[in-house]
Amino acid sequence: MARVQLENVTKRYDDVTAVEDVSMEIEDGEFVTFVGPSGCGKSTTMETVAGLTKPTEGRVYIGDDDVTTLAPKDRGVAMVFQNIALFPHMDVYDNISFGLRLRTFSDDEIRKRVEQAAEIVQLEGMLDRMPDEMSGGQRQRVAIARAIVRNPDVFLMDEPLANLDAKLRVHMRTELQRLHRELETTIIYVTHDQAEAMTMSDRIAILDGGELQQIAPPLTCYNEPTNRFVAGFIGSPSMNFLEGELIEGGLRTENFDVELDPGAVPGVGVGDDVTLGVRPEDVHLAEHADSLADHTAHIEARTDVLEPMGDEVFVYLLLAEEVQGSMEEDPASSPNQLLMSVTPDTEIHEDQAVDVVLDRSKVHLFETATGDALVHGLTDRSDQESGPTATEAE
Repeated sequence: MARVQLENVTKRYDDVTAVEDVSMEIEDGEFVTFVGPSGCGKSTTMETVAGLTKPTEGRVYIGDDDVTTLAPKDRGVAMVFQNIALFPHMDVYDNISFGLRLRTFSDDEIRKRVEQAAEIVQLEGMLDRMPDEMSGGQRQRVAIARAIVRNPDVFLMDEPLANLDAKLRVHMRTELQRLHRELETTIIYVTHDQAEAMTMSDRIAILDGGELQQIAPPLTCYNEPTNRFVAGFIGSPSMNFLEGELIEGGLRTENFDVELDPGAVPGVGVGDDVTLGVRPEDVHLAEHADSLADHTAHIEARTDVLEPMGDEVFVYLLLAEEVQGSMEEDPASSPNQLLMSVTPDTEIHEDQAVDVVLDRSKVHLFETATGDALVHGLTDRSDQESGPTATEAE
């Protein structure tokens, strides 16, 4: 096991910058996931740790060693790829032991390591099987076992579950968490699937455009996103965003006002543009407002489309009568639409006039120009004169 440190790592390909000035430290035994949209630089960052890509600038450390110029085989890392890439003419035992045989380990040592790895990934009794006799999940376990036998300091996993079906991906997520707990080793995991990132990781590193946006525990990224990109990327469905302007005594959006003390919003003042963010689960029917400790005034809306999801129902709300829903618009970022989540037993229908409220403790404010987070949760209106800011209150 070893800690991994990236120090001002940049990778350029001619006029394209894939990774720009990324710095982070991953602790010994930590499970960290790189997550972000396609092309954000997450795989390139992992390949820099692996030695498959050399950084244009910056340094990479594993443990106390500067490995920036070392070959992959000398870094003490093992990779598991999206493409399982087993040898089809070899049985499970030979696939798992292939790397050890190249390194001329003794037969006894190879057998011991293969049997230990097979037990860890629950492949006992399958060592004589051929890859085409196994399920996708079993083949992925073989690939993981092939990495385990090397006793690496760091495991690098590049979207290893992407080619599995949805049910098997959920099962393998549990298996990987158990594996991490059992091996107590450092794991760096790459995925575009935020559910994988949220459920498995000690911390997640969110990248966009080659730049590190935030690295923090999953719930911190969810509840206290550092900027609008993180707020919109983490969470499904996405956070609602409504642009507005700070006025005396509140925030004015196109369709409603939110009462707040502008002085409690650091870095901006009356007349500045800010963006309100609220997650669908924090939008409530006004009839349930009494269950909230603090809520906004009623907001008039009309239901547009209902999406039953089993354990919840997504309700698309129109905030302006003349606006019709459009499949070309993202409802989470439309100034005239709001997405709400309700329980399946809620009596609600399409084209119904409703009043809704926002949970003030879950409302986020972002600077419109930069996207940087300003506050997470609005202050209680009764404490505006002397109380702390929302950030301080948390």
